[in-house]
Parts: sequence; structure tokens; C-alpha cells
Amino acid sequence: MSLIEQDGVTACYLTHAPLVRSYLRRFVPPQDIEDVLQVVFAEVWRCRHRYDPGRSLEAWLQGIARNRAIDYLRARPPATVSLDLVPEPRDHHDPVGHLGVRDQVRRALAVLPAPQREAIELAYYYELSQREIAVCLDVPLGTVKARTARALHRLSALVAA
Repeated sequence: MSLIEQDGVTACYLTHAPLVRSYLRRFVPPQDIEDVLQVVFAEVWRCRHRYDPGRSLEAWLQGIARNRAIDYLRARPPATVSLDLVPEPRDHHDPVGHLGVRDQVRRALAVLPAPQREAIELAYYYELSQREIAVCLDVPLGTVKARTARALHRLSALVAA
């Protein structure tokens, strides 16, 4: 490794780390951004011979950052929370009727297959988009859409019964 190469990667880090850090904030939890950032620039160093100076350095760095963020997300176990731990909203107008519907929904959710229940919980309790659910569960977006649609259809039938 020549001193010129080392200085080039150091300059790249000093110049572009804020851009990459900002990009990673969209995918990686705040407490892990610096770790993923270091992995990104370690790969920049290892793969520096692959960079084409005729193309955008920022785009190349963001491509590497995207791939490392995906690797990070895939390595994490999916976050699940029991419905018993989710606080219930308060309805002061009709507390008895609301409790009955809530219990019906809870029983209906318990009947759903685990993948469908998980998609519904992530969408409605964690307010994740379908794309975010796909990344979280490491499944294709179409699979998330199908699971959600089937679950909602089944829930409406179960709650109406």
C-alpha cells in the first residue's frame, strides 16, 4: 500500500463520510450507524481498484453503503412484540363496545398464520410501510402485499362472524 493510496482513502473518508452517514440514517438504527459506516469505508479500501473515475464517486459510495445496510438488516432478527405488550388506545365514548371489538380483533389475530399476523402487526402496530416490512422480514415486497391482503380479508371475515 502506497502512501498516496492511503491518503486518497483518508481524504475520501473525511470528505464523504457525512454524506454516507446521512444516507445510512434512512436504514440503520442510530446506535449502529458508525459501525456500518466503518464497514462501508473498509470495503471502499478493499475495492478501490473497482472504482471507475469516469463515474460519480458519491453514487459508488452510496451503492456500497446500501449493500452494507442491507447486509446489516438481514443479519438482525426480525422485531416482534406480543400483542399483550402493546398499549390499547382509550375510547372514552364507548368503553364497553370498544373492549368487545378489541377482544374480537385480538382473537382473530391469534387465529391467523404467523407470517400473516406478523405482517399485520408490523403494518398497524409499528406503522411500517410494506417496503419497510419486506426489508425487516427479508422477503419480497409482493409477498408482504399478499400476506397483508390475505390477513385483512381473513380478519374481516373473523370479526364479522
